[in-house]
Amino acid sequence: MNEINDFVVGPEATMPRMGGVRAVDANTILVNWIEGARSGRTEAINLSPLLDSYKAYTPLRRNKPLFATVHIIDNGNAIAWGDDNAIDMPATSIERLAEEAMTSDDFYEFMKRNHLTHDAAASVLGRSRRMIEYYLTTGAIPRLLALACFGYEARRTKERERHFR
Repeated sequence: MNEINDFVVGPEATMPRMGGVRAVDANTILVNWIEGARSGRTEAINLSPLLDSYKAYTPLRRNKPLFATVHIIDNGNAIAWGDDNAIDMPATSIERLAEEAMTSDDFYEFMKRNHLTHDAAASVLGRSRRMIEYYLTTGAIPRLLALACFGYEARRTKERERHFR
Protein backbone atom coordinates (compact mmCIF):
# COMPACT_ATOMS: atom_id res chain seq x y z
CA MET A 1 0.00 0.00 0.00
CA ASN A 2 1.27 3.49 -0.87
CA GLU A 3 1.48 6.15 1.79
CA ILE A 4 0.71 9.79 0.98
CA ASN A 5 2.89 12.13 3.02
CA ASP A 6 2.04 15.48 1.45
CA PHE A 7 -0.95 16.54 -0.57
CA VAL A 8 -0.58 19.83 -2.47
CA VAL A 9 -2.97 21.20 -5.07
CA GLY A 10 -1.56 23.93 -7.26
CA PRO A 11 1.47 26.13 -6.65
CA GLU A 12 -0.15 28.25 -3.88
CA ALA A 13 -1.76 25.47 -1.87
CA THR A 14 -0.80 26.77 1.58
CA MET A 15 -3.74 26.29 3.91
CA PRO A 16 -5.00 29.49 5.51
CA ARG A 17 -4.05 29.94 9.15
CA MET A 18 -5.07 32.69 11.51
CA GLY A 19 -2.86 34.18 14.20
CA GLY A 20 -5.58 36.14 15.94
CA VAL A 21 -9.29 36.85 15.85
CA ARG A 22 -11.71 39.08 17.72
CA ALA A 23 -15.34 40.08 17.34
CA VAL A 24 -15.94 43.57 15.92
CA ASP A 25 -19.75 43.57 16.02
CA ALA A 26 -22.60 41.06 15.97
CA ASN A 27 -21.56 39.49 12.62
CA THR A 28 -18.01 40.67 11.91
CA ILE A 29 -14.62 39.42 13.05
CA LEU A 30 -11.17 40.93 12.70
CA VAL A 31 -8.73 38.28 11.47
CA ASN A 32 -4.95 38.37 11.41
CA TRP A 33 -3.76 35.92 8.72
CA ILE A 34 -0.37 34.28 9.26
CA GLU A 35 -0.36 31.64 6.48
CA GLY A 36 -2.06 31.16 3.15
CA ALA A 37 -2.94 33.46 0.28
CA ARG A 38 -3.89 36.32 2.65
CA SER A 39 -0.83 36.00 4.92
CA GLY A 40 0.25 39.26 6.53
CA ARG A 41 -3.17 40.90 6.25
CA THR A 42 -5.55 41.92 8.99
CA GLU A 43 -9.12 42.06 7.70
CA ALA A 44 -12.61 42.68 9.01
CA ILE A 45 -14.79 39.86 7.66
CA ASN A 46 -18.56 39.81 7.83
CA LEU A 47 -19.67 36.24 8.57
CA SER A 48 -23.37 36.88 7.86
CA PRO A 49 -23.44 34.81 4.64
CA LEU A 50 -22.42 31.73 6.66
CA LEU A 51 -24.20 32.56 9.89
CA ASP A 52 -27.50 33.08 8.09
CA SER A 53 -27.16 30.03 5.82
CA TYR A 54 -26.31 27.13 8.11
CA LYS A 55 -28.37 25.74 10.98
CA ALA A 56 -25.22 25.02 13.02
CA TYR A 57 -24.69 28.78 13.41
CA THR A 58 -28.24 29.56 14.59
CA PRO A 59 -27.11 30.11 18.22
CA LEU A 60 -24.78 32.90 17.06
CA ARG A 61 -27.48 34.88 15.28
CA ARG A 62 -28.37 38.01 17.23
CA ASN A 63 -26.46 36.73 20.28
CA LYS A 64 -23.71 39.32 20.80
CA PRO A 65 -22.36 37.87 24.05
CA LEU A 66 -21.86 34.42 22.49
CA PHE A 67 -20.46 35.87 19.25
CA ALA A 68 -17.95 37.88 21.32
CA THR A 69 -16.43 34.62 22.65
CA VAL A 70 -14.82 33.88 19.25
CA HIS A 71 -11.33 32.42 19.57
CA ILE A 72 -8.73 30.48 17.60
CA ILE A 73 -8.64 26.66 17.72
CA ASP A 74 -6.71 23.94 15.88
CA ASN A 75 -3.51 25.98 15.73
CA GLY A 76 -5.19 28.76 13.74
CA ASN A 77 -6.95 26.52 11.22
CA ALA A 78 -10.39 27.28 12.67
CA ILE A 79 -12.30 29.52 15.05
CA ALA A 80 -14.85 28.56 17.67
CA TRP A 81 -17.36 30.11 20.03
CA GLY A 82 -18.24 29.35 23.64
CA ASP A 83 -16.31 27.53 26.34
CA ASP A 84 -16.86 24.09 24.82
CA ASN A 85 -15.94 24.95 21.18
CA ALA A 86 -19.28 23.39 20.16
CA ILE A 87 -19.68 25.90 17.32
CA ASP A 88 -16.72 26.17 14.97
CA MET A 89 -15.81 27.43 11.50
CA PRO A 90 -12.81 26.46 9.35
CA ALA A 91 -10.29 29.05 8.19
CA THR A 92 -10.96 28.02 4.58
CA SER A 93 -14.58 29.22 4.84
CA ILE A 94 -13.49 32.51 6.38
CA GLU A 95 -10.84 32.97 3.70
CA ARG A 96 -13.48 32.44 0.98
CA LEU A 97 -15.64 35.20 2.48
CA ALA A 98 -12.59 37.48 2.59
CA GLU A 99 -11.93 36.80 -1.11
CA GLU A 100 -15.52 37.77 -1.94
CA ALA A 101 -15.19 41.11 -0.15
CA MET A 102 -14.17 44.39 -1.76
CA THR A 103 -12.79 47.64 -0.33
CA SER A 104 -13.22 51.07 -1.86
CA ASP A 105 -9.64 50.77 -3.20
CA ASP A 106 -10.52 47.41 -4.79
CA PHE A 107 -13.61 49.00 -6.33
CA TYR A 108 -11.54 51.87 -7.72
CA GLU A 109 -9.11 49.35 -9.27
CA PHE A 110 -12.06 47.40 -10.73
CA MET A 111 -13.32 50.58 -12.43
CA LYS A 112 -9.83 51.45 -13.67
CA ARG A 113 -9.15 47.93 -15.06
CA ASN A 114 -12.45 47.96 -16.90
CA HIS A 115 -12.20 51.59 -18.11
CA LEU A 116 -15.45 52.54 -16.39
CA THR A 117 -16.45 56.11 -15.64
CA HIS A 118 -18.72 56.76 -12.66
CA ASP A 119 -21.70 56.92 -15.02
CA ALA A 120 -20.68 53.74 -16.85
CA ALA A 121 -20.15 51.84 -13.58
CA ALA A 122 -23.55 53.01 -12.37
CA SER A 123 -25.18 51.74 -15.56
CA VAL A 124 -23.35 48.40 -15.61
CA LEU A 125 -23.97 47.68 -11.91
CA GLY A 126 -27.51 49.01 -11.70
CA ARG A 127 -26.65 51.73 -9.18
CA SER A 128 -26.85 55.51 -9.22
CA ARG A 129 -23.80 57.65 -9.88
CA ARG A 130 -24.15 58.93 -6.34
CA MET A 131 -23.92 55.37 -4.95
CA ILE A 132 -20.82 54.68 -7.05
CA GLU A 133 -19.18 57.76 -5.54
CA TYR A 134 -20.25 56.63 -2.07
CA TYR A 135 -18.66 53.19 -2.61
CA LEU A 136 -15.43 54.85 -3.73
CA THR A 137 -15.16 56.88 -0.53
CA THR A 138 -16.53 54.76 2.32
CA GLY A 139 -15.14 51.30 1.75
CA ALA A 140 -18.56 49.81 2.59
CA ILE A 141 -19.03 47.75 -0.57
CA PRO A 142 -22.02 45.37 -0.29
CA ARG A 143 -21.13 41.72 -0.93
CA LEU A 144 -23.70 41.53 -3.72
CA LEU A 145 -22.04 44.44 -5.54
CA ALA A 146 -18.58 42.88 -5.10
CA LEU A 147 -19.85 39.61 -6.59
CA ALA A 148 -21.42 41.56 -9.46
CA CYS A 149 -18.03 43.17 -10.15
CA PHE A 150 -16.31 39.77 -10.17
CA GLY A 151 -18.98 38.44 -12.52
CA TYR A 152 -18.66 41.46 -14.82
CA GLU A 153 -14.92 40.90 -15.16
CA ALA A 154 -15.34 37.16 -15.74
CA ARG A 155 -17.87 37.84 -18.48
CA ARG A 156 -15.61 40.43 -20.15
CA THR A 157 -12.70 37.98 -20.05
CA LYS A 158 -14.82 35.29 -21.66
CA GLU A 159 -15.99 37.70 -24.38
CA ARG A 160 -12.40 38.78 -25.13
CA GLU A 161 -11.28 35.15 -25.40
CA ARG A 162 -14.13 34.42 -27.83
CA HIS A 163 -13.29 37.51 -29.87
CA PHE A 164 -9.60 36.60 -30.27
CA ARG A 165 -10.07 32.97 -31.29
